[in-house]
Amino acid sequence: MPISLVYDPRYHTFQSWASLMCEAYSGQQLQIPSDNEDEWKSWAVGLNAIDIFTNNAIPDPYQFENWQDWAAMVVNVVNQRTEE
Repeated sequence: MPISLVYDPRYHTFQSWASLMCEAYSGQQLQIPSDNEDEWKSWAVGLNAIDIFTNNAIPDPYQFENWQDWAAMVVNVVNQRTEE
């Protein structure tokens, strides 16, 4: 199973973290996030649609109040899967 690359969101703005993720998954044509951080959930849905993340059961962003908590959970889920 291929290992997902997920950047640690700590010390990043949403824009910088999401841009790194777009670069890492450029082959999947992930949409570049808007400058409006309030729209992070709609961008996150696009990330969740990438099959490597769908297969890892990444959490629904609409269950989170802020992008940092959601991104931290993404890191935890992916790390847990790669350690098995």
